[in-house]
Amino acid sequence: MSFDKLGLQSELLKALDKKGYTEPSPIQSKAIGPILQGRDVLGSAQTGTGKTAAFTLPMLQILNKARQGGKRKVRGLVLTPTRELAAQVYDNVRAYSEFIDITASVVFGGVNINPQKRTLKQGVDIVVATPGRLLDLHGQKAINLSEVEFLVLDEADRMLDMGFQRDINRILALLPKKRQNLLFSATFSKEIKALANGFLDRPILVEATPENTAVEVIAQKVYRVDKSDKAALTVKLIYEGEWSQVLIFTRTKHGADRLSRKLDKRKIPSFAIHGNKSQGARTRALAAFKKGECRVLVATDIAARGLDIPLLPHVINYELPQVPEDYVHRIGRTGRAGASGEAISLVEVNELKQLKAIEKLIGKSIPSEEVEGFEPADKPSEKKPQQQNNRRKGQGNSKHKKKKGNWESKKKNWEQKRPKSK
Repeated sequence: MSFDKLGLQSELLKALDKKGYTEPSPIQSKAIGPILQGRDVLGSAQTGTGKTAAFTLPMLQILNKARQGGKRKVRGLVLTPTRELAAQVYDNVRAYSEFIDITASVVFGGVNINPQKRTLKQGVDIVVATPGRLLDLHGQKAINLSEVEFLVLDEADRMLDMGFQRDINRILALLPKKRQNLLFSATFSKEIKALANGFLDRPILVEATPENTAVEVIAQKVYRVDKSDKAALTVKLIYEGEWSQVLIFTRTKHGADRLSRKLDKRKIPSFAIHGNKSQGARTRALAAFKKGECRVLVATDIAARGLDIPLLPHVINYELPQVPEDYVHRIGRTGRAGASGEAISLVEVNELKQLKAIEKLIGKSIPSEEVEGFEPADKPSEKKPQQQNNRRKGQGNSKHKKKKGNWESKKKNWEQKRPKSK
């Protein structure tokens, strides 16, 4: 099927052609028609499958056809959980609307609010926003939401994970009751279904792929390793694999900063992005990574969605996420638009529970192995009771210490043989 079979107007088809898009993805094929018919839609698709275009294209066509003269009013509203995703959606809106008379703006926190207020004062048709900044602007009477005809909640599950439920409810209360509603998410939880039931009107369920299924083109692998040796193993993988572009996920902001510093010391240029970084710093880091000016981007889960990095070959889960669904979003940064990709998880003994939860979610076991010289000294819990009994008897844990000593020797030998950076 081609895009012109979906009922899109010629101006939108011209914009798609300019971007080199010829065939719609499954989620686009299934969602665009019902949206153009005015139906509410509950959409599920893996990241990287064209979900943004699935709601952006019909929204633009509907709002363009209803466009009237006079000052522009906010008639389309897209809510996203993160600044990066808001910026990405806004870029898509601008690209697809190049040949029609629709204007858009993006608003999010972490930057000066005044330029956003000035843009809104001039009048726009579509606003892409994060919930907090949108409510700030409404509180300052800088935006009027009473004319919204089209509402999209993008990555709604992530918004709930980040604690935006109350903000979403406040925003819904500010909107007119008569409007078209779309909710898109990579995963569906009970909370998401409850949210959908609260504001969607007889929605059509659109699923492009089985729920919570990891992208099939991504090669997934687990390396068992001790926590203290994850940084050294990461360096080894990057050097020996000659990886030039790697996205690494950590659980905490401080962990991202620490790993970035360690990589820099090993002559591996890197940037860390997380919630404590200014929006300017995050934007510059992402731009440098895309251009190949830095080799590694270390990120917290705030970057697991909304990062559109074409042909990203490698993702490393330096630490497994606490929420299994976040694993799907993390590895979804690679293997986008049909390209192949590799996702490696470094798993220590205390993360085995999270690993089992992830495997249950995606419906399959992830191949696990150990890297020579980095075999874990810590083993699963079946041996721990005996070690504890030995310590109570005053025997200590000399066997464990001896093994750890051999481990340190192996690691030291590898580091001495490590290829020097160019």
